[in-house]
Order: sequence, then structure tokens, then C-alpha cells
Amino acid sequence: MKKIRWIYILPAVAGAALMSVASCKDADGTNDASGTFEATEVMVSSEASGRIVSLEVNEGGVISAGAVCGMVDTVQLSLQKRQLEAGVKAALSRIRDAETQTAYIREQIGINRREAERVRRLIEADAANTKQLDDINASISLLETQLSATEADIAQNNTIAEAEAASYRAQIAQVEESLRRCRIVSPIDGTVLLKYAEAGELTAAGKPLFKVADLTDMNLRAYITASQLTRIKLGQKVRVFADSGEKGVREYEGTVSWISDQAEFTPKTIQTRDERANLVYAIKVSFVNDGYVKIGMYGDVRF
Repeated sequence: MKKIRWIYILPAVAGAALMSVASCKDADGTNDASGTFEATEVMVSSEASGRIVSLEVNEGGVISAGAVCGMVDTVQLSLQKRQLEAGVKAALSRIRDAETQTAYIREQIGINRREAERVRRLIEADAANTKQLDDINASISLLETQLSATEADIAQNNTIAEAEAASYRAQIAQVEESLRRCRIVSPIDGTVLLKYAEAGELTAAGKPLFKVADLTDMNLRAYITASQLTRIKLGQKVRVFADSGEKGVREYEGTVSWISDQAEFTPKTIQTRDERANLVYAIKVSFVNDGYVKIGMYGDVRF
């Protein structure tokens, strides 16, 4: 015959046990969906190849968007830039001033024109012959041709020099862009989750250096049934609940920021056969984190 063992629970102890269970579940059991918390994660990779001179990030540290947190070696690029800048100066030094270069010819043309005017007056007074005037006009014509040729030569020379300088400037711009890529910059405000490299190591373009995530503006990725789909819309205000251990749950105000337009099977994290057979829709609820919610934690949402 089996013995029956009776266990007596004092009222105070029973009440405490019930309170513990209630703190882990919603009081009225009306949560509409469950899911996991996630954040926008960005993998920051190197944009240049070379030795990492500095990488001032630590796992768990907070960094700002646009702040330079590291640098790849720039010695060769800096020397290349200095060489190109010297090329620009050399090219510009070959530019000639047309006014200065043609001043003598212009002066000679002026002298001959004044002489032609004087001879013309003498011819009118029958004090000179026309051959003198013809010789002076021929000299003026020759000087004007020489002036035109000189101006054309100077213009061509200056055009070539300016084009060469422009080519050097374009190369300098390319080097400056390469120098900019040597700076390691976080694209977002966030917290460093993982660090993959250290100062002194060699890196290559596209190699991951660290992972950063925005842990302030987070999302709850949850799944709802087709019948619940008609109860929500984008921009709708909802309530988000996160487990708070022995203290129960923490409540946050959330906004429905994304609703999937395709149904899918219930995620494999739900192991019951009946629930896996149901089709559900994924949604994202955005909310402002106070620091207590972590990536991967489970949460609930109530419409």
C-alpha cells in the first residue's frame, strides 16, 4: 500500500510563492506577442590597408558618430601628397605673364606708329617721300605679327602649365581621399560590442575592426498571428515589457515601426509542434531604452 504524504504550506509562505510567480508573468495575461530585443548593429571595417597606428575603442565603451577613434598608417600617402604639391608649384612657375613678355614689342609698335605719323605730316609738307612711310608701315606690320605669335605661344604655354597643375591637383584630391579613408570613424552613436583588432596589427580594406550598436533606440522583434494583424498599424503606440528579474517586468512606451508583408512559420525557438504549424507575421516595435534592456533578451508587447 502506498503511503500518502501531506505537505502543509503556511499561509504567509503560500502568499509569497504566488507573488513570485505573478511577478514573472503579466498580471492579467493579456500580452499580445513575444519576441527578442535587438538593436541596429554596424560592423565598422577598415577602408585602407596598412598598419593600425591607433584604435582607441574598448568593448562596452560609448563612441560618437563621426568621431575619429583610430588611424591607419599614412606616411606613404603624406609623402606622395607633398610630391604632388611640389609638382603643382613647378607647373605654375612656368606660367608666363603676357603683358610683361610682350611689353618690348608693344613699345616698338608704339614708336613706329608715332614715327609714321611724323613722316605722314612731312609728306603732306613735301618734306619726305612715301618710301619712308611704307618702310615704317611694313615694320609695324612685322611687329604686330610678332606680337600675335608671341601672345599665342604664351597662351599655349600657360594652358599646358595650368592643365598640368590641374592634373596634380586631381591627384592630390585622390590622395586626400585616401588619407580620409585612413581615419577610423564610427558611423553611428553607440556602444562597442566587439573589438576585432588592436593597434600595431596589419589591416586591409574591408577587414572588420569593431562592432558598434545603438543601445538607446532599440527594437522588439515580435511575431503576431493573422488575426492580430488587423489590430495594428504603423506608428501605433503600444506597450513593451522586459523581464526585470525578481522585480517583475519593466514597461516602456513603444511605436510599431515595421510590419512584415509576408507570413512565415513561427521561429524555431518555439518548440511546440502546434505553434510551429501556425503562420505568423513579424513586426518591430521601437522604443527608447533606459539601459536595462539588452540585446537578445525576451520581451512582450501589448497593443
